[in-house]
Amino acid sequence: MRTDLIIVREYCDKVHIDPSFISLLADGGLIDLEEMDNERYFPADELRDVEKYIRWYYDLSINIEGIDAIRHLLDRMRGLQSEIEQLRKQLNVYRNNRFLNEADSGDS
Repeated sequence: MRTDLIIVREYCDKVHIDPSFISLLADGGLIDLEEMDNERYFPADELRDVEKYIRWYYDLSINIEGIDAIRHLLDRMRGLQSEIEQLRKQLNVYRNNRFLNEADSGDS
């Protein structure tokens, strides 16, 4: 048996949420669920996301569709931030090369 799985029932008991919420997350494609020996599990590497979704759902009253939309927008934003950083680096390389070329042509 894999050791990187969290038992849904035990986790829900510990954090005082209804296990059906975890099922809603899985049905919405937000997390993966596995079933073995009549017990449901989710991967431990999804725990941070599950905790975030719990806060959004219970504390902020955001429904599953809203959670999915927010997750999608945050992923897109991270991708765009990464692209901006990459473009900034390319621009700095271009500026440095241009500066060096101007300095070389000024020495003549």
